[in-house]
Amino acid sequence: MAAVALAALAGLALGWFVDPTLGWTVFALALLVLQLDNRRQLRRLGHWLEHGESPYPPRARGAWDVLHAKLHRSRRASAAREAELAEALARWRAAARALPDGVVILDQDRIAWLNDTARAHLEIDPATDTGRPLTHLVRIPEFQEYLQRGDFSRPVIVNAPHGGGRTLSLQVIEYGDGQKLVLSRDITQFRQVERMRREFVANVSHELRTPLTVVSGFLEPLREEKDPAAARRYIDLMSEQAKRMERLVEDLLTLSALESSPPPPMEEPIDMRALTERLGADARALSGGRHDIDIAAETGVHLVGSEGEIASALGNLVSNAVRYTPPGGTVRLRWHATPDGADFDVEDSGIGIAPEHLPRLTERFYRVDRGRSRETGGTGLGLAIVKHALNRHGATLDIASIPGAGSRFTARFGGARVRKDAAVTA
Repeated sequence: MAAVALAALAGLALGWFVDPTLGWTVFALALLVLQLDNRRQLRRLGHWLEHGESPYPPRARGAWDVLHAKLHRSRRASAAREAELAEALARWRAAARALPDGVVILDQDRIAWLNDTARAHLEIDPATDTGRPLTHLVRIPEFQEYLQRGDFSRPVIVNAPHGGGRTLSLQVIEYGDGQKLVLSRDITQFRQVERMRREFVANVSHELRTPLTVVSGFLEPLREEKDPAAARRYIDLMSEQAKRMERLVEDLLTLSALESSPPPPMEEPIDMRALTERLGADARALSGGRHDIDIAAETGVHLVGSEGEIASALGNLVSNAVRYTPPGGTVRLRWHATPDGADFDVEDSGIGIAPEHLPRLTERFYRVDRGRSRETGGTGLGLAIVKHALNRHGATLDIASIPGAGSRFTARFGGARVRKDAAVTA
């Protein structure tokens, strides 16, 4: 470019000092070359800006080289900003996908984006449903009324659109210009817990009302009773009901302690053979000779955990077996190793349990026969305590029963809390 400028100056000099025609010709040619070179540089620069196959601008000289360098720096800075924005967007989308709650972004009430949780909650396919109105896909009357009202200060509680027994909490958050966030949360478990809480309060109230009624009902006659024998009968009945309330409160406190305290440490060894023998002795004492109590405990197989909790849980199973087995029946206790850990079996030849009751036996206050349970002194919390105590030790409770033939309750302990001597594992 400097040479073209010198040629133009030379043309002016020739025209001034030698021949005007020759000077102007040289000057015009220099300007033409300069214009052609500028057009070539513009084309190369335009091609680079449009296509950008190379990260570096085309080679140039002079002012064009300075311009190319500035454009190159600007383009690199813009690319860096775009990369940062793309990375931030990717991180945001990854975080939104990982949220336990569903997120749907609406633009003018049309689906712009959603995460995997929202896809599962609302059964929307982002591949086919993006860009479609949400109300055309989620046809829940309560949710559509919620959108029409426009009051999004509180969520709306709905049943999942395609069944499954799930309950969803849906809330809309407005932002930007015509944009909305729809947040979905599966609250099925919370609703179940709330239902269980209501049932628990109702059951406790019911269980306490009967003995309290008996106690309060006998207080007034007792004040006026002149016959010592009748007074003793009243006191005996009141004492029996007071003990019943005491057992209920103790079981409630035990259950609360099991639910709120951390799992027992993996350090306290439990001699299961000795514990099985003690449980057998308790069963014989409770039976009073009316049943055949059979005990079998494998040596060299131990547990680690809370001996008090395990004794309470297994003691509940044993006492239930004795109470629900008619005189002359058999109760068998067996502790033995298994390939996956160890089992404690309590088998009886008692009255058995109908199949429809088995899934609910460990629910609080659930009774197959309420009248018989009260006669045997049960509070309705025994198997719930068993379940929680076993869960805290990584164990499960399996129940098998045939009406009229007996039942088998098996506490299955996983290998993490089972210690086997070398002779057992060999």
